[in-house]
Amino acid sequence: MAQIAKECHARGWALGTSGNFSAVVRREPLLLTITGTGLHKGTLSPNSFLRVDAKGTVVEGTGRPSAETALHLLLATVKRATAVLHTHSSWSTIISDLHANAGGLWIEGYEMLKGLEGVASHTHREWLPILENDQDMARLAGVVAAKLAEYPNVHGFLLRRHGLYTWGESLEQARRHLEIMEFLLEVVGSARTVSDAGAR
Repeated sequence: MAQIAKECHARGWALGTSGNFSAVVRREPLLLTITGTGLHKGTLSPNSFLRVDAKGTVVEGTGRPSAETALHLLLATVKRATAVLHTHSSWSTIISDLHANAGGLWIEGYEMLKGLEGVASHTHREWLPILENDQDMARLAGVVAAKLAEYPNVHGFLLRRHGLYTWGESLEQARRHLEIMEFLLEVVGSARTVSDAGAR
């Protein structure tokens, strides 16, 4: 995860102390490895990660876990995710604001959609929900849980003016989903920019 975090930083997806990353160590009882809060993602080491239980209590390591630990625990439980990756790229932030009033956006017709687990054709329509950001993580986790129940087949979601959450059954699958999602968000955003420029 430290390497993935460094790659995300290098690509502008997790600048400064933004973003957080986790992986399930054990299911029963749940044990999660997650980034500590306030750490620069370009310089993480194994000591930058903590282990927390199902309540988010630190059981190994020093420091405080990410403020968004509750969302990682939710995804590990509800989606049975083995790894959860959260980034703050420019395009995820912009798109999350532009489409917030619609509650999300459909992405379809792109070959890169086939990089998402279970997608076999570019004709696939991927719904990407957008939720309002909230500093109350318990309340936000409840909102996310309700949205995932409504759209059980999504591969990620956006928090408005915040960033992207995606996950996978393995760290490599989560990494692939992240790369695909970030690519698609950049394409959608760039296409709108070109279209708006042409209209002028």
